[in-house]
Amino acid sequence: MNRFKGAKISTVINELDREYLLSTQDIDFKFYQNERDFVVDEIPMEEFLGRGNYLILKVQKVELTTWDMIAVFAELLNVHAQKIGYAGLKDKHATTTQYISLESKHERALNNFQHKQIKILEKTRHSHSIRMGDLAGNRFSINLYELDAMDAGKIEKVARKIAKSGLPNYFGYQRFGRDAGSIEQAREMIKGELFIEDAKLKSFLISVYQSYYFNEWLRERVMFSKESGSSEFALLSGDVFVAKDGKLSTPKLIHSKEFAAKKVVPTGLLCGRDTFRAKYDAAEIEKKYDDAFLQEKGARREALVYPSDIECKYVKKETMLQLSFTMPKGAYATVFLESIAGKNYSAKDVKQEKSRKK
Repeated sequence: MNRFKGAKISTVINELDREYLLSTQDIDFKFYQNERDFVVDEIPMEEFLGRGNYLILKVQKVELTTWDMIAVFAELLNVHAQKIGYAGLKDKHATTTQYISLESKHERALNNFQHKQIKILEKTRHSHSIRMGDLAGNRFSINLYELDAMDAGKIEKVARKIAKSGLPNYFGYQRFGRDAGSIEQAREMIKGELFIEDAKLKSFLISVYQSYYFNEWLRERVMFSKESGSSEFALLSGDVFVAKDGKLSTPKLIHSKEFAAKKVVPTGLLCGRDTFRAKYDAAEIEKKYDDAFLQEKGARREALVYPSDIECKYVKKETMLQLSFTMPKGAYATVFLESIAGKNYSAKDVKQEKSRKK
């Protein structure tokens, strides 16, 4: 098998475009990733018990990565960072709230905790530590600028349409690093042209490689849907679906009724070993973005997600629309904004040197 057959790796940088089914392409707006205009609140998977051997902190951080925040607590408590549990990584250029876990013996050491970029909002107890993936989703509140009231209304309308029909679940631009340089590194490592000793970096580059292929597969499926004249995601025989309980279907039939009822969602391949592959018509597209020689474990990722609890508030004097919505874990808020705008963003597009004044 040719590892790169059909994937057109030679033009990788130009192929990062993400295609969407619904948009407001005639409306241009701006948003900025900073502490005022990009706010994220983590939604835990379960209710904490209020008792147990683990201390749960609800923490708000500003202009820090999750790893930076964990490093602060690790140094203060003189523990290894791996002893601090967390459910997911949150944006750096934002105000974000998430939950972390520590052994309860450290509670007293945190009584007078002070940090200019970190606040402990709440403390409680639980029976076990927080593990990666232990979240239901994230609540976003993002300010969109340079809009009049009519444009704000159009954006709300298309946002609700996307929430109803489904948002292509691309990995966002953040996944691939500035100027997509991490993709080139991943390619070289996989081909054996670059040796990576650091285990974390190696794991990250593998995930970048898998994410790139998933995005390219999803783009082709979206283009196929649009060429079929549909504003909704077109199903194919042999698609692998996932149900709400996380169980994958045998890739045989098209589950159109269940899909319409949102009981199942089609999935795309994160290439690697030990995972289902599509069959029949779906396989003809999927195999172009597969790498059967990759030794790392593969997985399936939902092709679509459904933003929920959409709220819109227009502020006329600032020509600003505050758009709030909830996304399931692993989904990117910036992908939702891209779909609304009908364009792709990069880190350069949303960077602002200084936060807007409150």
